[in-house]
Amino acid sequence: MTDTAAERTDAVPTGTASTGGGSGEFLRKWGVLVALILLLVVSATMSDRFLSLPNLLNVLRQIAIVGVLAIGMTFVIITAGIDLSAGSVLAVAAVVTADMVNSNGPLAAVLVAVLVGAGLGLVNGLGVTLGGVQPFIMTLGMLAFARGLAFLYTGGQPIPTTDETFLAIGNGRLFGIPNPALIFLALLVAAYFVLRHTTFGRAVYAVGSNDEAARLSGISVRRVRTTVYVISGATAGIAGLLYASQLGVGTPIAGEAFELDAIAATVVGGTSLFGGQGTVFGTFLGAAILGVLSNILNLTGVNPFVQRLFRGALIVAAVMLQRKDARGR
Repeated sequence: MTDTAAERTDAVPTGTASTGGGSGEFLRKWGVLVALILLLVVSATMSDRFLSLPNLLNVLRQIAIVGVLAIGMTFVIITAGIDLSAGSVLAVAAVVTADMVNSNGPLAAVLVAVLVGAGLGLVNGLGVTLGGVQPFIMTLGMLAFARGLAFLYTGGQPIPTTDETFLAIGNGRLFGIPNPALIFLALLVAAYFVLRHTTFGRAVYAVGSNDEAARLSGISVRRVRTTVYVISGATAGIAGLLYASQLGVGTPIAGEAFELDAIAATVVGGTSLFGGQGTVFGTFLGAAILGVLSNILNLTGVNPFVQRLFRGALIVAAVMLQRKDARGR
């Protein structure tokens, strides 16, 4: 079973295993990348500003926070789970981080953000594995709980911060590339290594493919499921500190509906909601597609409400393609 799971990590961007030859196989493997390239070409023809370096770097910066959330979401969805609480956990991390920066400095704030996120993720994981609560219900409850916790912590008021070192995390650049984008890319590389080259990564795919078979092969299914929620919580904590750093404020309304964007990026990138398939490279492509789509619609003056229609249509289309592919295997 573990060998089979290892083979799944060889899946290319869409995270879908090869099942045949010809154009069908090509699209299963490279469909998300082809879609992004076509979107880039169309966007370039729609606006002469789109391909400018400042605009492309701005797209990278804009997708960084949701992209970081989507990395953790990828781990969870590969195990056939879901995390609806990511945006609310981001809010808790954002307000606690802003408060900690003002009282204890940036380093302590960064550490606390990750620990707070991971701690709330651990509660999700234990609720799912030990409590036997369905992931949808458990994380839906955490969505409300964490959001309420953020409002309780702040009294409903934003917490501003002016610490220059902390603000540089979200607004500075290295070699001209925005720091949030660099952090996102670094986490992508780390996540790729974990999923592709570690025993834990193979176990994640095995649990998502068939948890009973994984258990019989000696994998601790409870530990794996709990850990992926901890990872999702930790990435939400990192996203929260990036949010607070970019805006210079921690607010309890931070990250509202961000979990939906993270799920969208993950699913559009080819990670199967049915579990066992997906790659973080695909998640990056999914986040990029959403970011480019939003950017070109902004550049061409499309109503922001219409943009939500496009995003919703993308999610539905991606899931329909997954179901069609699943029936074809």
